[in-house]
Amino acid sequence: MKSLRKIVVCCGVVLVALALAFVPLRARTPQSPAPPSQKSQQGSAAPTQSQTPPPQQQQVPPTIRVPVTQVIVPVTVKDGSGRLVADLHKDEFRILEDNVEQRIAFFSADTLPLSMVLLIDNDLNRKNARQVGESLDSIVAGLSASDEAFVCRFDQFFHEGHGFTSDQDKLLTELKRTRLDEEPDAGPSGSVNDTPTINGHSATGDAPKVPETMLNIQAQSSKALDDAVYSAAQLLKDRDPERKRRKIILLISDGMNNPKLNTNKYDAVIKNLLRYEIAVYGVGVGTAVFNRKFERLAKYAHDSGGDVYYGLKGDLGDLYSRVTEEARNQYTLAYNPSGTDRGADYHSIEVRVRREGLTILTREGYYSGVAR
Repeated sequence: MKSLRKIVVCCGVVLVALALAFVPLRARTPQSPAPPSQKSQQGSAAPTQSQTPPPQQQQVPPTIRVPVTQVIVPVTVKDGSGRLVADLHKDEFRILEDNVEQRIAFFSADTLPLSMVLLIDNDLNRKNARQVGESLDSIVAGLSASDEAFVCRFDQFFHEGHGFTSDQDKLLTELKRTRLDEEPDAGPSGSVNDTPTINGHSATGDAPKVPETMLNIQAQSSKALDDAVYSAAQLLKDRDPERKRRKIILLISDGMNNPKLNTNKYDAVIKNLLRYEIAVYGVGVGTAVFNRKFERLAKYAHDSGGDVYYGLKGDLGDLYSRVTEEARNQYTLAYNPSGTDRGADYHSIEVRVRREGLTILTREGYYSGVAR
């Protein structure tokens, strides 16, 4: 029996010794890292230096062109007397893109609220500045409670106001504080020459009288109108992501512009207006009434799908109301482009109506969207 006990004891000792021998061996054996799913189950252990992934170089994502799946086209229709035509139906319209007729997928004659930047020329002569200043309060009368407006001014520089507001009392207060008869930041406009004149005649000789309109055409304006329209568009471009409003710039100016003072060229400004579906509505004062072929108001309005009015001796307030009524009461057409080159950056648009004797105002094209 004693020999049997000794044998059992010896075997136990040998087993214990073997177990102890394997402990440091396992401790020295490297373990492969657990997969992410196992790590999350094991708990959040403090990361060690060996577990930290190497830093990766940050890459700028490439610009991705987003194909336009639906084009929305606001359309204004007027009769021969300039009155809005509001009784047209879907089947009376035709749309062509790049001269290819498109199927109208959506049609509406419902009115829409406005998001408007009121862009006021801050470099008018004293008479015109007083006329505009006295008329500004009437802008509020043409706005509804669902409209919003942002008051800005410009001369050589763009002067941003206090933001969009739908509160008509706040808007009225801001308009009353707009002082157009102050000296502009850029100084007065230049003249044709430096010689003094009296009633348009040379004060130092018998040179013939030069018409006032020609003086303004040849003069070097101190205004950067293109930059001002561009800045106004930047305020509006992301204002209506759901496309449930009309985005417009109401530009009150004599249309004078000095290209040398502008950072943004006209073509670049129009491209932004079309890309973000912003229409310019102009109200021309002063020399704009007589120099319509030379000023920017009509060009911006025509190319962006807006309209332009000129204030003679009439009430400017009436023109403001006509602008807001026209912008709010446009037809809305939409189509899914087909049969045209989808790789092109620009696409022309032409809208026709079957009824004769009507004038159609809409944008003449659009630029393909870019992810932003």
